Amino acid sequence: VQLVESGGGLVQPGGSLRLSCATSSSIFSTYAMGWYRQAPGEQRELLAVITTDNITDYKDSVKGRFTISRDNAKNTVYLQMDSLGPEDTAVYFCSAGRYYSGSNYYASAYWGQGTQVTVSS
Repeated sequence: VQLVESGGGLVQPGGSLRLSCATSSSIFSTYAMGWYRQAPGEQRELLAVITTDNITDYKDSVKGRFTISRDNAKNTVYLQMDSLGPEDTAVYFCSAGRYYSGSNYYASAYWGQGTQVTVSS
């Protein structure tokens, strides 16, 4: 199973980036998709999830700044990140997994390789 992220890079504080994650049609049509990040010395944290029915869920700290979306024609999930700050510097990972709406629990099954996002002036 392959998930390929792109779109990371260096951005100034207050700027925006859009991350992309492409995968196969079989994975995309079966699994919810999620975005995580991991800063140096920190645990990996779940940022946003989108189900095959376009139900979304966000970590409180990124609500209103980050937007997850999916393009079914391209088998791609996106993470639009706005108003970025230095605290958003991390490696960002895409995943495919199962989302349990009753408990808002997401269990990753597959991972991408990660893409670095650095927010600095």
